[in-house]
Amino acid sequence: MKFIFIYFFSIFFLFSCSQKNENLITEIQGDSIEEQMRLAYNEGLSALEKGDVLYAAKKFNEAEMLYPQSEWAPRSSLMAAYSYWSQQYYKQSINELKRFLTLYKNHPNSNYAYYLLGINYYDSIINEKNDLRPLIESKKYFTILVDEFPNSDYALDAKYKLELIEDFMAAKEMYIARHYIKKQKWIAAINRLKKVISDYSTTIFVEEALFRITEIYYIIGLENEAKKYASVLGYNYQSSEWYKKSYQILNKNYETLQLQKDNFDQKDTLLDKIKIFFK
Repeated sequence: MKFIFIYFFSIFFLFSCSQKNENLITEIQGDSIEEQMRLAYNEGLSALEKGDVLYAAKKFNEAEMLYPQSEWAPRSSLMAAYSYWSQQYYKQSINELKRFLTLYKNHPNSNYAYYLLGINYYDSIINEKNDLRPLIESKKYFTILVDEFPNSDYALDAKYKLELIEDFMAAKEMYIARHYIKKQKWIAAINRLKKVISDYSTTIFVEEALFRITEIYYIIGLENEAKKYASVLGYNYQSSEWYKKSYQILNKNYETLQLQKDNFDQKDTLLDKIKIFFK
């Protein structure tokens, strides 16, 4: 029986080896690696068009691994990242893009990689009041794009997104400041409001921040400080409803400072104008 078992096992082993050799010969004699790579890439495109992004990303990664030295490898990596992003697989897309920037440094399509990274973080923003990380990361990559690739096709949209991110971040600071005001934590509220005025001076929240800080200073008895911020609010936003409210707080007998326009350089920032009152 032992002899019979060895005999049949030997036949089975030889048969298996012959099958493996046939497969090996078939692979070698078949399409070239470049042709296999193109086939995988096209399969990825087909799957992407059908909405099967996970399979598409898999085929793009396969194409990259088949011929990593070719010009199609970085293109395949970017297509995998795009596939993930298109169906909101942000984490996978971000990982793919960071890998691309590590493996293919100084690639001509690096500008697109930075843009798509910024978009991934931007699109993953759920509630700017609770989580600032996507905002901060998105701002980082859009800033890199604008600074290093100012003439790229994506820089203009990145600049627009940066403006929106500034609004989001200013909204976050105002949300916290209002919370502190409700709790009557005046110093903490003032610090948040000053941050809005200094760091986000181009956003829509500056008017409210100037009013709130005027209001707080008046409440705690620092009327001179209140008048300074009310004057800045009046000079820059005289037709604003927030200015009218600050005027009412300071009482009807208070006359707003009539600042001469020629004392201010039109190119000065709002922050520069504010500093004049504290010299």
